[in-house]
Amino acid sequence: MKSLEVRVPHGLSPEEVRRRLDTALVHAQKEYASTVGPIEAEWEEQDRMRVRLAVMGMSFDGRIEILVEEVLVSLELPGMAGLFAGRIRDGIQEKLGGLVGSQEA
Repeated sequence: MKSLEVRVPHGLSPEEVRRRLDTALVHAQKEYASTVGPIEAEWEEQDRMRVRLAVMGMSFDGRIEILVEEVLVSLELPGMAGLFAGRIRDGIQEKLGGLVGSQEA
């Protein structure tokens, strides 16, 4: 397994970041269910969500943590997915940056 961390700055309240993440999760669960499969997510604490999903037979396990000025995504990349770490990082930065604010790292 390869570990991947992505930090995305934001200027929002933690409550607003959480609200936006919840809304995006519902959208992703509907939009990608047929291609990705179930996306499981649960808030472990007020500011930390655990996320699990499978893509092309590979299971991904990660956490999203709301910090004061950034959102931290920690993801374990299984097997061959490590070869695409850069593309995965870029995709997370683009989607999450569009959701909570600046895409600058």
